[in-house]
Amino acid sequence: MTMVNLDTLGMRCPQPILKIAAKIPQMSPGDILAVTGDCPTFEEDVRTWCARMNKTILVVTTDGSAKTVQIQF
Repeated sequence: MTMVNLDTLGMRCPQPILKIAAKIPQMSPGDILAVTGDCPTFEEDVRTWCARMNKTILVVTTDGSAKTVQIQF
C-alpha cells in the first residue's frame, strides 16, 4: 500500500477532479491518494466522484480553508 499526495490548492472545479482522475493509472488496489484542495465545492465534488467510481473516502481533514481527503483505491 502506497500513500500518494496530490496538491490542488488554488484550482477550481473541475480541475481537482481531473487531477484525481489522471492519477488512476498510477494507483494500485489498496493505495491511498491524499488530495488537498480549497475550492468551495472541493469536498462535495470528491465525494460525488468517489461514489461514481466506487472508491472509499477514509478521512476528511480541514486546515483553514483547505481540506484534505484520503481516497482508498
